[in-house]
Amino acid sequence: MSHPDSPPDPDKLDRLRAAVAAYEQGQAGGQIFDREAEQALAPVRSRAMRLLDQRARSRAELRGRLLRAEFAEELVETVLDDLERVGLINDQAFAREWVRQRATRRGKSARALDVELRGKGVAEPDRREALAQVTAADEEATARSAAEKKAREVKSAPADRAEYDKYLRRIVGVMARRGFGSEMSLRIGREVLDRRIAEVT
Repeated sequence: MSHPDSPPDPDKLDRLRAAVAAYEQGQAGGQIFDREAEQALAPVRSRAMRLLDQRARSRAELRGRLLRAEFAEELVETVLDDLERVGLINDQAFAREWVRQRATRRGKSARALDVELRGKGVAEPDRREALAQVTAADEEATARSAAEKKAREVKSAPADRAEYDKYLRRIVGVMARRGFGSEMSLRIGREVLDRRIAEVT
C-alpha cells in the first residue's frame, strides 16, 4: 500500500491546475456558457469549489451539501457533471485516497472503511477496487499495532483470571471499534496481552 505522504505527481498537478483554470472560466468540457446560464451556475460552482478546497469529496457527498444549501437540483447536477468531466470529482480516485489515508493514519479495517465509503455514496465497484489496496497482511499489522498500543497500559500481571479477562476485553475492544473481526481480534489480543504480561512480570 503506497504511503499517503508520498510526493504528488507533477504531471497530475499540472493537469489538475489546467482543469481548475478551465472550469473557473466556465469552459468545462469545451462548453462556453451563455451569460444567463453562467449567472445561475456561478454561485453553485463557487460553493462547490470552496467545499473541494477543504478536502476531496464524493459526488453524492458534494451533491448533498449543495442541495442543503438550497441550490436548485438541476443547477447542482450541471455543476457536478462539469466537475466530473474535468476530473475535479472522481469517486474512484476519492475512494482510493480515502482508503489509503484512513487505513494508515486512523488504523481502520477494510470493513469499517467500506461502511464509511458507502455512507458517502460511493458505488460498490469503486469501493471494492479501493479496498483491494488493503491486504490481509495490512489488516493484521494494523490490528496488531492498535492492540499493542492498548496493551502498554497494562502495568502489572493480572491477579487472577477475571483481571486477565478484563485486560483482554479492553484490548479486543480497541480492535472491534476499528471494525476488525472478532476471531482475529481475540487471537491478536491474547498474543499481545500474554507478551505484555511477560514483560511486566
